[in-house]
Amino acid sequence: MLPIFSCEEASMHLIQVDSVQRWMEDLKLMTDCECMCILQSKPISIEEDAQSEFSFSSQNTACDKLQLLLKRAWIISTELTRIVQKLEKNRWQRVHSMTVRVNCHVRSMINEYNTFTRNSWEEMHQYEKMLVEKCSELTTVTERCIEIEDEQILKSMKSCINDALTTVAQYFGQLIELALTHEIKNLVREIDSSDNLYSAESATSNLFSLTQEGSHMSRIIAKEGGITALFKICRQDCFRSLYPQTLRTLASICCVEEGIQQLEKVDGILCLADILMDNTHSQATHAEAAAVIAQITSPQLTFTQHLSSFLENMEEIVTALLRLCQEATSGEVFLLASAALANVTFFDTMACEILLQLNAVNILLAACCDTQKVDSPYSRDQVVTILANMSVLDQCASEIIQGNGVQILMEMLSEKPSCGNSPEVAACERVQQKAAVTLARLSRDPEVAHAAIKLSCIPRLIELCRSPTERSNSDSVLVACLAALRRLAVMSPDGLQESDFQQLNIRWLSCIF
Repeated sequence: MLPIFSCEEASMHLIQVDSVQRWMEDLKLMTDCECMCILQSKPISIEEDAQSEFSFSSQNTACDKLQLLLKRAWIISTELTRIVQKLEKNRWQRVHSMTVRVNCHVRSMINEYNTFTRNSWEEMHQYEKMLVEKCSELTTVTERCIEIEDEQILKSMKSCINDALTTVAQYFGQLIELALTHEIKNLVREIDSSDNLYSAESATSNLFSLTQEGSHMSRIIAKEGGITALFKICRQDCFRSLYPQTLRTLASICCVEEGIQQLEKVDGILCLADILMDNTHSQATHAEAAAVIAQITSPQLTFTQHLSSFLENMEEIVTALLRLCQEATSGEVFLLASAALANVTFFDTMACEILLQLNAVNILLAACCDTQKVDSPYSRDQVVTILANMSVLDQCASEIIQGNGVQILMEMLSEKPSCGNSPEVAACERVQQKAAVTLARLSRDPEVAHAAIKLSCIPRLIELCRSPTERSNSDSVLVACLAALRRLAVMSPDGLQESDFQQLNIRWLSCIF
């Protein structure tokens, strides 16, 4: 699933293991390949191949087999990229040896997959044949290049090799796409036809593992009916214990447009609203449903603004999410619920009006004082996002005053990371920036402005502007603080000296230009 707090692009990974273990596994595959090179790619019998630890054995799960297929595919893709690099440098000997290695890997992959499936259909067999033939042709051409010394001939052959590599990559990509689609279709069919907890749990777990392999896998799953099958699980009481796992899988698939489109088509939002409103469900189930809401309403996804059914269920969803924030028994649950609320306030301004009617300001401000709920800058980022979006409403100012909100916003201006890791530093920057934005918006109300001035807000804002280290060298924090200072200076000109005005005006101009 996309991160629901900052939505940075999820990087593709094949298997979640440490780098040394990954290298060791890759090395074994490479060693297998080198052995085949020595044997001049002579076929290995099915009996011997079945004994290999890298073959698809019947004891392996479907997910294991697919991940092994992905692993082999990743190695082939990497080798093809390296061949192009060596070709550019005219390293003909290396180009040939690596081409032989790719040839071996392709044959091994096809052999392994066919051992697993036992019945290769016509289209698959056609691509297998074309890929093997093209790899053999490429190997022959590169071998010929080793014996040629004429630079002009080699230059012309380089173009032929590049064309052949492009064709190999194309056939290879189509072959992998066919195999993945076929296996995912079988997995979805297994979920759809499940009539017991064990088979449904196993298939759903395998599907979730595949979503962790990247957005392309999520697209295939959505295209092959994965969303429909998973919501079928979520609509059956006999599978209630699987709801958290199923919802987590749904959230992962909905990081792509195809997933959200399918969710809309099967009335998934209504199902999520029902789950959130049903008090008989566990808090873990509610939290995972909140995670799906957070994913499909992420401001960084440009294709989420057409969820008409979401607007129809807005009030029920917002009410349930706020209740989850209030009743959260852990920081993780509060984070998921508040992140969903924060995204919803971006999704439609009506959400802010609903939250104001539900006394959300006081509930969220009270949560900020509870370290069991708000235990990280990530949680504070969600809270201050909601407050910043609500602060455009005139009635919000009085709620902030009543809940001691100005004091809490002041504390957020001093948010600092506990360590130097980039995500936490970025979260702290966002907290500072949004706290300053919220103060700037609320300070149009004289009561809020005077409360901020009384709490020494102006000196803190000046410090953030003058000291880059206080704001982690963030220009966005600087701009927000300058805006807040300009608003407060109108309300209390005595809070700033003439030298402050001059220096801050210079900074303001530098930010603009």
